[in-house]
Amino acid sequence: MKIVTFKDNIKNYRIGALNAGNQITDLTSLVSNESLTANEIVNCFDLETGFVEKAETTINEDRLPKINRHEIEICAPVPRPGKIICIGLNYRDHAEESGMPIPGSPIIFSKFTNCATGSGSPILLPVASNQVDFEAEFAVVVGRRAKWVKKENAFEYVFGYTNFNDVSARDFQFADGQWQRGKSCDTFAPMGEFVATCDEIPDPHNLRIRFRLNGETLQDSNTDQLIFKIPELIEFLSASITLEPGDVIATGTPPGVGFARKPPVFMKDGDTAEVEIEGLGILSNPVRSQNYLR
Repeated sequence: MKIVTFKDNIKNYRIGALNAGNQITDLTSLVSNESLTANEIVNCFDLETGFVEKAETTINEDRLPKINRHEIEICAPVPRPGKIICIGLNYRDHAEESGMPIPGSPIIFSKFTNCATGSGSPILLPVASNQVDFEAEFAVVVGRRAKWVKKENAFEYVFGYTNFNDVSARDFQFADGQWQRGKSCDTFAPMGEFVATCDEIPDPHNLRIRFRLNGETLQDSNTDQLIFKIPELIEFLSASITLEPGDVIATGTPPGVGFARKPPVFMKDGDTAEVEIEGLGILSNPVRSQNYLR
């Protein structure tokens, strides 16, 4: 199932399933008689609630309303994740390209929740930054509370997978000597446009991953290059951080990021950024100056 979050005509959250033919089955009534809050959307990603099973049953019965994709505003599938956890230097080909040693353990950083945005929404360039970079990433959405999980059982805690763009202001990042500000500007975590449940992706470690800027492919690799795979990441993280349903783990980026190119390539106003991962569709975002909001 491909789960999407969207807004109705009065800008309230709803949740649905993306079907063939670009139709969305509205699943909101399985959760509430009204529109949902961002926190209630997070609860839909809790495998303990049985939301997916109820959704599958009602979709098969074909008794829920359907909406054309072009008639609604798609949001980040998890509009306000409790945690956005990112993994640095986690592609073998990226480490080799950078001339850096393979890490002995995962490199962890985070983004704030204000970064989350959906496909079709603009990536906003901070006024003070001239070096906003892209990073195509394969992301995991956590499906149940996880603490001290062993890697052998890790997939029991996964709800599904989505496209992710780890947008980064490199001038902020390198000037600060640490990553938080440069990684956490508003809109710097586009994801979606849907979360595919695990049954949709039989092998998450063998998926082609690409990034395009204005139609030009700048990153092209495969998740088989991941140094620390999903079970290892969940075991490592849950040993010290309690993972909760709706948390997002972005697993790292392949080679080809903008700042490492000669000459460097950074995103600018008017660009279109696309992340495409096999089985997960396309995450597409226009790039806009923050003056767009003024």
